[in-house]
This record gives sequence, C-alpha cells and structure tokens, in this order.
Amino acid sequence: MPQHIGIVACSAEGAALCYRTICVEGAGLLGPHAHPEVSMHTHSLAEYMECIYRADWRGVGELMLSCADKLAKIGADFLICPDNTIHQALPYVLPQSPLRWLHIAEVLAAHAVERGYRRLGLTGTRWLVDSELYPEKLAARGLECVRPNSAERDELNRIIMDELVCGLYKPQAAAFCQLIIGRMKAAGCDAVVLGCTELPLILDDSNSPLPTLDSTRLLARAALHRAILPRPREAD
Repeated sequence: MPQHIGIVACSAEGAALCYRTICVEGAGLLGPHAHPEVSMHTHSLAEYMECIYRADWRGVGELMLSCADKLAKIGADFLICPDNTIHQALPYVLPQSPLRWLHIAEVLAAHAVERGYRRLGLTGTRWLVDSELYPEKLAARGLECVRPNSAERDELNRIIMDELVCGLYKPQAAAFCQLIIGRMKAAGCDAVVLGCTELPLILDDSNSPLPTLDSTRLLARAALHRAILPRPREAD
C-alpha cells in the first residue's frame, strides 16, 4: 500500500497546485484515477505572516509543528510543505516533529544535478531570496546561485504577496519575471529556480528565458515516489 502523504500547507494557491499534481500524476504510477492517500492541514496565512513580518521563525515553526501533529494523528506517514519561505523554520521543526519531512530545496537541488545544471537563478519572496536556504542546499550539491537585485526582490515580493497568493495572474507579472530571468541568463545561469510555489502558475519552460525548476511540482513528484517506493525503514 502506498504511504499516506501529509501536506503542511501555507498559501492556498501553491498548496492546491501541489495537491493536484500528486492526485493527477499518481495515476501514471498507480493506474487510472489512483493516487496515494493525501491529507492537508493549514493555519490561516495571516497567522504565518504575522510571524514572518517580525522574523519570528520559531513562531512559524510552532504553526508547522501544530500541523504536523494533526497530520500524524490522522495517519500520515511523512510530510511535505509546498511553501519555500517557511522552510526556514525547519531547523526548529525537525527535532520536534513526529514525522519525517521531504525538504523542497533538497529535492530541487537533486533534480538540478540530474539535469546537469551548474548555475541557477533564484526567484521567490524577499524572505526566501534574502535567506541562505537555497544557496546552502545548492552549494552542498556543487551548484552556484544568482539572486535578484534589491529592486527586483521588492517587486517580485509584491507580485507574489499581493497577486499570486490571492489567485491573481497578470501578464505584467509574468513579463517582469521574464526580465529578471533574462538578466540571470546574461549572468551565466543555465536554469532558474521557481522558489515560490505560486510562480509556476505564471511561468514555465514555454515562456521563461531559462529552463525552469518548478519547486512545487518537483516536491509533489518526490512525495509520490516516496509514497509508492518508500525507502527502507533503517535508511529513514
């Protein structure tokens, strides 16, 4: 039997895309209409943002642990979080978590290595891009990371928080992201990290100047494979 996937959600649009990917692509591995059992829990995004605005990553972690506990109690076997920014709280979460987690940046870095990429542009919220979360995970795999400049970070953050998480997808937003990615291509990047789980809703390989690394779908696919082909218990 496939393992039960627990989703610790944060913003609705990214979590919905992750959930949909697991359910739709599960059929390709398990048969028509089939997918592993999936449960999701989230606190209000406003609760997360209250902590993030004051850089209270322990507070973010407490919210994530609350979700983890609820998901463990209803039978989830392992956890994923389709939100890059709040992964910054995982160092606080992991020692206290009742279940194992797949790390979104580790999943993406492994995929980038498999594809032969070496120098990646990074996009996402200002909190994510300002952090060392992706640079550290990429460097551990021998990959370089190029970040947006300060003005680009501000506008990208506005697009994500004022538009994408609210379900607003404007052509101007995609055009601005294309300009950032074009600059990264000129700086020698060979792919771009879509490090906000909503960015794949407006960007993909068809409209990006660089190949895209879709953190949302990569995490969902990693969860699918973990659920269907779990690692030996002693390796967990």
